[in-house]
Amino acid sequence: MQTFPLSSTPDRPVSPLNRLSDSNVPAPLLALIVLIGAICLAPAAERSPNFIFILSDDIAQGDLGCYGQELIQTPRLDQMAAEGTRYMQAYCGTAVCAPSRASFFTGLHSGHSPIRGNYELAPEGQLPLPAETVTIAEVAKSAGYATATFGKWGMGFFDTTGNPFKQGVDRFYGYNCQRLAHSYFPTYMHDDDQPFLLPGNDGQGVGETYAQELIQNEMIRWVKANAEKPFFLFYAVTLPHGRYEIDDLGIYKDKPWSEKEKAFAAMVTRLDSDIGELLDTLKELGIAKDTLVIISGDNGAATAPESDVSQRFKQDRNGLRGYKGKLYEGALRQAAMAWWPGTVPAGRVDAQPWAFWDLMPTFVEISGATPPDGYETDGLSLVDYLKGGKAPQRDSFYWELNGQQAVRFGQWKAVRNAINKPIEIYDLEKDPGESTDLAATRPDLVKEAGTILIQSRREDPNWLLGTRTPEHEKSAREAWKVKRWRDDNQWVPENARPLER
Repeated sequence: MQTFPLSSTPDRPVSPLNRLSDSNVPAPLLALIVLIGAICLAPAAERSPNFIFILSDDIAQGDLGCYGQELIQTPRLDQMAAEGTRYMQAYCGTAVCAPSRASFFTGLHSGHSPIRGNYELAPEGQLPLPAETVTIAEVAKSAGYATATFGKWGMGFFDTTGNPFKQGVDRFYGYNCQRLAHSYFPTYMHDDDQPFLLPGNDGQGVGETYAQELIQNEMIRWVKANAEKPFFLFYAVTLPHGRYEIDDLGIYKDKPWSEKEKAFAAMVTRLDSDIGELLDTLKELGIAKDTLVIISGDNGAATAPESDVSQRFKQDRNGLRGYKGKLYEGALRQAAMAWWPGTVPAGRVDAQPWAFWDLMPTFVEISGATPPDGYETDGLSLVDYLKGGKAPQRDSFYWELNGQQAVRFGQWKAVRNAINKPIEIYDLEKDPGESTDLAATRPDLVKEAGTILIQSRREDPNWLLGTRTPEHEKSAREAWKVKRWRDDNQWVPENARPLER
């Protein structure tokens, strides 16, 4: 074969490998060098994006600077909003914590989810996810992701089908039982399924060992350990859920406010700095552009508008009606942001509606996962929307909780506060504060809403629409009786080990 000098061969790439081919290097060594060079020069396989969902317990739009808060400092979340997209009509699963978490984790709204309210079990834990439920963590594992949950679980104790390790979670750290999570200074928590002691705590007030500090540090450690491969992280942060207690009041220590108000503000700012540390870690690891981070509240503000905390911090400044436990917009619309450098538009503020159950199909699309048998979802993928497009169009959004029902269809919102109460109708385009009930003048909308309310749920023996089951009532009484006894006696599991720092 005729050869040409490199300088006069316009069609031949000039590279070190080409130069070697014209040298006197022995053929076997040359073959090895060429093979290594080809591997090094080959384009790197595109990694599947990491997915982090941060669920803040009881944070509301009015608590964050980027939504208008003026007294509580949230510089890192404000920065996250500036670097990503902030949503004005992001809807939670429903208006209390366990079913809201379950809606995200199952991809189902509260008319279909196996967990539709807070259902306490004795001696510890909540009504478990059924074995046949396909969770987002199981979808992640099917796609080769490492999976973890840090913070509050509340979807089944370790001896039930809701054990996080039976639902696709590789790593768990925090509170399995949400009743224990009322304290930020509990006597024990769980490292995977192993209980461990928190020294200097009695579970009754501020102690020596702050649970959020441990959870945050362990979460950061796990992210660093899994940075080289795709991972799914559900960070169920208890902040700023009551009780209002924290290890350090920080910049609010000398404010002329009540101790509760100072603690609440410090808890929100602690949430802010912890999320900032996570985003900084992603940048330092060089995986920020490979990671979609979504943060949201789980049920809006926990306190009524007339409460001291709400009055101090003007949590209702966005004009939304209702709070935790209700099905008006103030409970359902969340403070929510998405951050994915280079993919999610920076500085965008968008008011198109979406809901927690949309995150399951969104993850299926970005991960390329083939979901396991039994997979179902009420959601629609948000991938194009996250990238700057339009939100997917749908017929309706549905919520239920403790006998209440609500549905949004187009610009209309229907609320029924009990099975024997009338359906209320609101025009969310003209009246986002739900101040004017149009039911009397729009019987056509009442009829349409009534049909949707019936069609949007399936019967479940654990979740009667009109009332709690007798079994549910009995279980709740027994569970809280055990909790009070344990608190009074500073109970810890017999197999709890010392804290390893």
